[in-house]
Amino acid sequence: MSEKIIVGLDIGTTKICAIVGEARPEGVEIIGIGSHPSDGLRKGVVINIEHTVNSIKEAIEEAETMAGCEISSVYAGIAGGHIKGFNSHGVIGLKEKEVTKKDIDRVIEAARAVAIPMDREVIHTLVQEFIVDNQDGILDPLGMSGVRLEAKIHIVTGAVTSAQNIIKCANRAGLDVHDIILESLASSEAVLSREERNLGTALIDFGGGTTDIAVFSRGSIKHTSILSLGGENLTYDIAIGLRTPKLEAEKIKIKYGCGLSALINKDETIEVPGVGGRKPRVLSRQILGEILEPRVEEIFYLIYRELIKSGYEDMMNSGVVVTGGSAELPGVPEMAEQIFNTPSRVGYPQGISGLVEIVNKPMYATAVGLVLYGAKASKVGKKFRIRDSNIFHRVMDRMKTWFKEVI
Repeated sequence: MSEKIIVGLDIGTTKICAIVGEARPEGVEIIGIGSHPSDGLRKGVVINIEHTVNSIKEAIEEAETMAGCEISSVYAGIAGGHIKGFNSHGVIGLKEKEVTKKDIDRVIEAARAVAIPMDREVIHTLVQEFIVDNQDGILDPLGMSGVRLEAKIHIVTGAVTSAQNIIKCANRAGLDVHDIILESLASSEAVLSREERNLGTALIDFGGGTTDIAVFSRGSIKHTSILSLGGENLTYDIAIGLRTPKLEAEKIKIKYGCGLSALINKDETIEVPGVGGRKPRVLSRQILGEILEPRVEEIFYLIYRELIKSGYEDMMNSGVVVTGGSAELPGVPEMAEQIFNTPSRVGYPQGISGLVEIVNKPMYATAVGLVLYGAKASKVGKKFRIRDSNIFHRVMDRMKTWFKEVI
């Protein structure tokens, strides 16, 4: 596989999607896409290795056929209730009275020096800002004069076992994993503009099994969290409320669903298939809206409560961006506006060329974002290693040093 070819693998609760992009001087061109229903995950976490591997293989084969190339490595997304993000702060003294690359590495390392439980793995260390002699808001302090350097960072951690299972599934499907990326971070690469990141915005990735939240301000990420509710909950509510099979409930949601019943014409009707061979029934579409609206409202309210708890609810100066498969439901951005009391829009992938007509949907935001993230990654050949592997490689390097000293 050419180094110019980048593949994003979105291992989601309802679908597994592989998008193939080619890095060009003028930007990223999407040249292939493959998608397959997923039944090996629950709430963003792998619960059946075999089913997940088969779905990955199907999605990859479809993407390979369309792109006309062989896929050997991917950038994979990670989500789930086990993901936790927190802010940290590091301080060092400057020996040379001028900030060097070593100083930047040292201060980030000092900020990273927090106790992480053995069952958790650091997925991202994201720099928010540097402070040189009490001057804050610095994004690149290299070469600046000063005696004290501080760094504010955001650390994202996840369960070691969940990261291992994602890598294991990809490996069993014949793929290397270049890196594991938080799905909300990947989506932000695809749907947020630079102005939104600078002014302040909340990105809500409304997926099938989880809803991911990321708050950006002054060009950097300030807060991340994941809610274990998503589009699947809407489907279950329809299945129970209308007494119809889950598969039919999903079709009804996609075709007739609306997150705000006030937008539905009272004269509209829908046909609902029965369970166990019972005859289909004709119902008012308003009933469907009354089932979905409370759940959509609950999800956004829980997100709003999370933002208040984090203290970042006042940072959404440019509004809210809702993306993910469930964002395509009519009435969702309007409901978000009501709950957050700020402008809201649906986030569509941008900054790409090629198969734009196919991938220009909120459901592909994460996969497209993974490709864009991969294109920006400086060390393309670097493989993500979870904690067990890190320890193994550190021990091996230390043993090599011992042998050299003996010789």
